[in-house]
Amino acid sequence: MSASEADASEADARADAPGGGDRADIAAVLGGLIRDVPDYPQPGVVFKDITPLLADGEGFAAAVAALASGHDRIDKVAGIEARGFILAAPVACRLGVGFVPVRKVGKLPGPTHAQTYELEYGTATVEVHVDAFAPGDRVLMIDDVLATGGTAAATAALIRRCGAEVVSLGVLIELGFLGGRASLPGLDIRALLGL
Repeated sequence: MSASEADASEADARADAPGGGDRADIAAVLGGLIRDVPDYPQPGVVFKDITPLLADGEGFAAAVAALASGHDRIDKVAGIEARGFILAAPVACRLGVGFVPVRKVGKLPGPTHAQTYELEYGTATVEVHVDAFAPGDRVLMIDDVLATGGTAAATAALIRRCGAEVVSLGVLIELGFLGGRASLPGLDIRALLGL
């Protein structure tokens, strides 16, 4: 066994160890590594800061393993800008499939599909390259937080516009009190931590 194979095997063992695969265990890991930042980015908002989780090698590996687990055939993983990129890319590597960035408007260099969605005060637009997904691709969407569901619903619409199928949405945290699931009817949603 080469050194790189041994390292990969060790990482898999850590991810599959307690805290790496069981939903209750991963929720405890996340609860200990995600910090609340009050009044950010504006007064009254409690921001969920995932940077302590990302800085903890075992915790990060456990989160990636949990987001990747339990899926049948996946052809692509779509990461939603910006923190979704950090999670989706290693999930795609773990699944052995490609990663597709879903970007804010104007950030992709080639021809794109665009989808605009409502925010509390105004609108926002996300884009994906027109050739990012092949018809029939089975796509796993990944983001850090499910809040109102607007960005995830817009991303799902883009994937479907390419002729691909949205299999599931995986998130670290679901803020259930914001009702994001209502924006995603019929979609399999897997949250590692529900608040």
